[in-house]
Amino acid sequence: MLAPFACQPDASRGRLWPERLSSFRSPYQRDRDRIIHSSAFRRLKHKTQVFVEHEGDYYRTRLTHTIEVAQVARTIAGVLGLNTDLAEAVALAHDLGHTPFGHTGEDAMERLMAPYGGFDHNAQALRIVTKLERHYADFDGLNLSWETLEGIAKHNGPVTGENADKKHDGPLPYALAEVNAQWDLELDTHASAEAQVAAIADDVAYSHHDLHDGLRSGLFTEADLMELPVTGPAFEEVDRTYPGLDKMRRRHEALRRVFGRMVEDVIAVAQNRLTSAQPRSVDDIRHMGTTIIRFSKPLYQDLKAVRSFLFHRMYRAPSVMAVRAEVTRMVDDLFPLFLKQPDLLPQEWQADVAAAKDEIQLARTVADYVAGMTDRFAIQEHARLFGGPAEPAR
Repeated sequence: MLAPFACQPDASRGRLWPERLSSFRSPYQRDRDRIIHSSAFRRLKHKTQVFVEHEGDYYRTRLTHTIEVAQVARTIAGVLGLNTDLAEAVALAHDLGHTPFGHTGEDAMERLMAPYGGFDHNAQALRIVTKLERHYADFDGLNLSWETLEGIAKHNGPVTGENADKKHDGPLPYALAEVNAQWDLELDTHASAEAQVAAIADDVAYSHHDLHDGLRSGLFTEADLMELPVTGPAFEEVDRTYPGLDKMRRRHEALRRVFGRMVEDVIAVAQNRLTSAQPRSVDDIRHMGTTIIRFSKPLYQDLKAVRSFLFHRMYRAPSVMAVRAEVTRMVDDLFPLFLKQPDLLPQEWQADVAAAKDEIQLARTVADYVAGMTDRFAIQEHARLFGGPAEPAR
């Protein structure tokens, strides 16, 4: 039984291209399955989370991160009486638009695409699921339901209007504007509770696994985490309960407690806010003017301290920055080369090149191609076209 404020499958606004309903899957189950079977989803296997793909088999990739986000989203959505299939679909799609080399690659693409309408990975995810996936006979894209598209576009909050984050000041990213012009996603409202759950699940997953990966990489130690809120008390609890536990088990036991605290906090806050607000429909959620799914203020402040630590000790560590500089150079080389010589793009991209009416449209085609690359393929293409090693220095 779904809560009254959940997205009800039989009340879906449907798909841009009408299709016969499945006899055994809800619309959101079908969306989830199409996302999983997409080419863009498979490419996440070789795209960076923090460490470049070649740096080790144990570090998270975009794919393993996405699976973890989907697991958290289903758990939280299920407890709250929300539609778990929709929450999972949005979670599985949320990173489809990421470039190779993680946020480093995205920073480079944003700069390179600034003269051509900008670049944003959330907007690029929409472009992928509405245009760039070309497998079906009747339409481009995956023809996802309105609710899933809304979740991809707005899972981090309204994009326009008085409740939009200030980072959205200025024109919409072209990819988002194109989709919204074709089908109004009501960008000035909040998304469904299911999409909000997918967004908080992203925060839970990366906060947890970046601690794991940072420890494994040696960028910081358990002793460092003992000095932080959230992580420090978790290690102290493990030491009290399991004195003398070996290093790897101690680490795992502590970080699983950090993970559990985040999930339990989100659920408790959501239950309290839902009890207070008494929303009777998903539209009540959309028009509340604030998010219903969030961390408590105390935990949010503690997590800010943890994230600040990760920023300085991991994301901006000298060894990570050295690789960031090298892979930025690769993107800075590849994009202008393809823009100048689009005949270098594969044959299956030449129809898009020929259809480009000006440099802006051509640049967007090149951006689609470069952004879709995996770390591995981008490194190999750079070596082929510019010479040099087939992977960055470790």
